[in-house]
Amino acid sequence: MSREFTISIGAQTVVGSTTLINVNPKAAPNFNIEFLRYWVGQSANATSAQQRITLATQVTSFPTLVAFTPVSLKFADPNASIITGNTTGAAGQCGVNASAENGGTLTLAHEDAFNVLNGWLMVPTPPETRIMPAGSTSSMSLKFPVIPATATNWVMGLTYREV
Repeated sequence: MSREFTISIGAQTVVGSTTLINVNPKAAPNFNIEFLRYWVGQSANATSAQQRITLATQVTSFPTLVAFTPVSLKFADPNASIITGNTTGAAGQCGVNASAENGGTLTLAHEDAFNVLNGWLMVPTPPETRIMPAGSTSSMSLKFPVIPATATNWVMGLTYREV
């Protein structure tokens, strides 16, 4: 059975930082993390505006986050994710809505833009999914490269598989 999990949170106010979700694989030997789906939207207003979005890897110094426990997509799955919620972004941890970036080196993996009235959804085809290996020194982040004009009522999420 696949071990698939989601990190999804809503009604968020994007603070001074721009990391929306950060996931860091566990140390090897362990499961790799394959990212299957990403989404972002807002419900704060009806004003059309373009917003940039990025996927990036980050090393060494990770953001300060709000801990979030991943939720299994298979309700009968007795296994919890190997990724646990925490505020530090260290190996084997994830979190949402960073309050500080902490200066780790970023490598852009994907850049896009969307209209905030429509939201953003990325479902890569299997050859395009991103896989972070166990023992990687990098985390994967879903980020706003610039703070949005309206900072309130954002929803964000991603789905990953442990492979």
